[in-house]
Parts: sequence; C-alpha cells; structure tokens
Amino acid sequence: MNTLWDKIKFWTKVTICTIVSVYLLIFIIKNMGPDVTFWYWYGRTIQASMLFLIACAFIAGVIVTILTRMMYRTARQFTTMRNASPTEKLEREVADMKAKAAMLQTKGTTPTAGDQPIA
Repeated sequence: MNTLWDKIKFWTKVTICTIVSVYLLIFIIKNMGPDVTFWYWYGRTIQASMLFLIACAFIAGVIVTILTRMMYRTARQFTTMRNASPTEKLEREVADMKAKAAMLQTKGTTPTAGDQPIA
C-alpha cells in the first residue's frame, strides 16, 4: 500500500512539472515574437517584445515587494524603539535608585536597656 501511494505522488509531481514546463515553453514562444508599444511618459514610447516587457514587469514587482516589506519592517522597528525608550528610561532610574540606596550607610543599632532580654 505504501509503495502505491509513493508511486501516485511521484507520477502526480512528474505530471504537474511537465504541464508547467510545457505551459512556460508555449508562453515564451508565443510572447517572444510580437512587438508591442509601451507608453511610459507623455510622447515617449518603447517598441519591445512582449516577453521583455513581461520580464521587466515581473522584476519591478519583485523589487516593489522587497521595498514594501523593508518599509514595513523599518516602521515596526521605529515603533518598537519608541515603546522601548520610556521603559529603558524607567529601568535606568530604578537602577540608579538602587545604586544610591546601596551606597547609603545604615546606622549601627546598639542595644539599649529596654532591648535586652530578661534572663
């Protein structure tokens, strides 16, 4: 039974990889030939193959995604730093108070007559 499922998984993966490979090959062949006019500014256009423009759009999407994630992470770091700053300040103040308290010398108490136990 185990080998049957392994064979089914293997051939399913092979079939999916083959279908995706054939689709990509057809996609590249169909989009390599036609030239398209790409408008990017008033009065400015580029004549390029559709495949080149698709590749450029894909790369631009990847770059924008990376920059967006970086922007969100930076904003989150700023928020964390702002929230941590008052906490760190309070911790420093408490540490200073503890250090000052440790430096204070306590008076030595001498036993008085009333403090001595009656024997």
